[in-house]
Amino acid sequence: MRSGNNKKKSNAQIEKSIIRCAVYTRKSTEEGLEQEFNSLDAQREAGEAYIASQKHEGWVGLPECYNDGGFSGGTMERPAVKRLLSDVEAGKIDCIVVYKVDRLSRSLLDFARLVEIFERNTVSFVSVTQQFNTTNSMGRLTLNILLSFAQFEREIIAERTRDKMCAARRKGKWIGG
Repeated sequence: MRSGNNKKKSNAQIEKSIIRCAVYTRKSTEEGLEQEFNSLDAQREAGEAYIASQKHEGWVGLPECYNDGGFSGGTMERPAVKRLLSDVEAGKIDCIVVYKVDRLSRSLLDFARLVEIFERNTVSFVSVTQQFNTTNSMGRLTLNILLSFAQFEREIIAERTRDKMCAARRKGKWIGG
């Protein structure tokens, strides 16, 4: 007889091994959204299939739908992304699954801000069609490279702005409010 090796897992241990996954979908235009099966449905289906493929890792898809149909990825003013972030902050989500990275954001600056929120709340981010998964070291490396470029972009914009303001002042133009 074995002693102690066949103990059942406690509820706390089982809960720790479950990764609650939210699928976020977005389509820039409303064109085609009225169809029975549209782009948002296809993205959701791909996300759910990916989550199912990770079932052995404890991944479970959440029933909540985070669909932004007819919203640009260049802004964070989208109802579903706001609900998603609210649920992230509330601790309801462990992993966000998207079809492609640009579905979440087309702005590197916004994307960097989103990742900061995810990291602060220990939420992973996965792209189904791109090798981008922050649950592993390679995904985090890719993320850090992207964020480095985002930081570089912000610094270049700041330098250009300063240079423009200096040039305008040299010509006697007033810049500012």
